[in-house]
Amino acid sequence: VAPACPDQHLTSYWSVGELRGSQQKPSFSQSHTPSCTKQSIASLTPITSIIMDYSLQNHRSFIGSKALDLPSPSLVLSLPVIKKNIERLHQDVEKAGVTLRPHVKTLKSLEVTRLMLGNGKFKKTVASTLSEIRGLLPLAEEGNLDEVLYGLPPASGAIPFLSDLRKSVKILLMIDHDKQISLLEEFAEKNPDTSTVAWDIYIKLDVGTKRAGLPLGSERLQKLIQRVNESSAVSLYGFYCHAGHSYGCRSQEEAESVLTEEINGVLSAAKLIVGEQKLTLSVGATPTAHVVGSLKTAIPENVTLELHAGNFPTNDLQQVATGLVGSEDQAVRVLAEVCSVYPERNEALVNAGTIALSKETGPFPGFGSVVGKPGWVVVRMSQEHGIVGEVQNPGSKNAEPERRDVEANFEVGDKIFLNIQHACITAASFYVYYIVDENDVVRDTWVPWKGW
Repeated sequence: VAPACPDQHLTSYWSVGELRGSQQKPSFSQSHTPSCTKQSIASLTPITSIIMDYSLQNHRSFIGSKALDLPSPSLVLSLPVIKKNIERLHQDVEKAGVTLRPHVKTLKSLEVTRLMLGNGKFKKTVASTLSEIRGLLPLAEEGNLDEVLYGLPPASGAIPFLSDLRKSVKILLMIDHDKQISLLEEFAEKNPDTSTVAWDIYIKLDVGTKRAGLPLGSERLQKLIQRVNESSAVSLYGFYCHAGHSYGCRSQEEAESVLTEEINGVLSAAKLIVGEQKLTLSVGATPTAHVVGSLKTAIPENVTLELHAGNFPTNDLQQVATGLVGSEDQAVRVLAEVCSVYPERNEALVNAGTIALSKETGPFPGFGSVVGKPGWVVVRMSQEHGIVGEVQNPGSKNAEPERRDVEANFEVGDKIFLNIQHACITAASFYVYYIVDENDVVRDTWVPWKGW
């Protein structure tokens, strides 16, 4: 649904401050600046780094255009595919009898978060940044969001901000070290008027990803549980693990095995708790989320099993490589333009480089694959340059692939779409997402939350 003011999102990148009377004004094109934005500009201070982005000045003017007519590089999202991907997971969690806590880190926007939450069917999220939590607050005001889990063990500098955000929505924390509890206790002592309620916390477990969390069976895990029980600053909510290593799965059977390991891990940790305390056990990652419908593990009555995942609305080449989704399930593409062609080396230059695509790689070759032209991928990049070259098709049995002529496939000025390796990283570079329908016509634009 289009906002009442076509560029209402734009005002979120401006701040009311001491320079309210500043003569600095953004260079908006009069034809693209709605009256409601013009009226508010006088009382807002420009953030210079933002107004330089052309897309933020007139992104709504492209509604009704074909995706190929967008400026490049642009991030393009297929709304029908996003809705299909989300609905599939909603059906799977219902079948499995588990609840869902979607992670907002991939697209960082209200519009897709509403869809992931089923417009209030689910009311819990995970967020990786304070910016994401702030962006979610309108959902809490609407009554469609009850709690947010901050997805990193809290840094000392984040605690005051998290404490302030608790006034608007319930904030849960993730703990994997006793010093983190000490930081919360110290903050409570210094702020007795605002820290009267203990923080609900998950204890983070490491079930194989080796990113954050305590390994099962470690002495430190048992000591941390004891430390939680002794502290008045925290209260145990449950155990949490993330199967980031499931991205290495290449079949449903492998993903099911990792999901089972996750569930067994959090169940084992739950057995360390004396009595029948109610606990939430949170497991997931998009690859294991794709197989949650086959879940057969018995869950104790005092336990709520929760699934978390974030990439599933979009999918990407890394997800396709798991074998759990098809190429048609990718909702995200980057539009780029061919700037030059080099027949001598059989390569083309596009205006999507490291910043637009990221340097994420995966089982599929290259940093992005050209849609509709099998075997052509972004083979190397610099900051704004992407070099498109040919590679042997994955799965090809030909030792010497047939050479394709770059000039027969690309001309200067061509617009091309690129499937990307990792949607979460690529999307973070764009200030606007263009939302298209099944005919590749732009029907909306979403402005994501930026920064930390």
